[in-house]
Amino acid sequence: MQAALQLAQQAAVQDEVPVGAVVVYNNEIIGCGANRCISDHDPTAHAEIVAMRAAAQHRGNYRLTDCDLYVTLEPCMMCAGAMVHARIRRLVIGAPDPKTGVAGSVVNYFQAPFLNHWVAIEAGVMAKQSSRLLKHFFQTRR
Repeated sequence: MQAALQLAQQAAVQDEVPVGAVVVYNNEIIGCGANRCISDHDPTAHAEIVAMRAAAQHRGNYRLTDCDLYVTLEPCMMCAGAMVHARIRRLVIGAPDPKTGVAGSVVNYFQAPFLNHWVAIEAGVMAKQSSRLLKHFFQTRR
């Protein structure tokens, strides 16, 4: 999660919402991502998507079976859907997102009975640091 937080801090410097994500396989980071929606003019360039794209390229496969994804903010529905399609094994979350989070805050998409793959969730890892970074980012822009 520390690596994801560093990526989130880099995103903030680029005036992006400070969210960072890493994909880990066999205790090695194989994909990194920070929010890039504004700089890439791409609504899908969330940290999780960027990290999964890099990990898929690294593995030469869009399936990220046996991989864990660490992210500083609870994912949105788009990112959750991509994680299920990629077959992410476990999702580790920093801060909750009470407005759009789908790992338990608004809804728990990951445990929907209609899915063919369920992602295990561990929430609250370095939550204070993740929340503090987000709060500071938005306070400076108001």
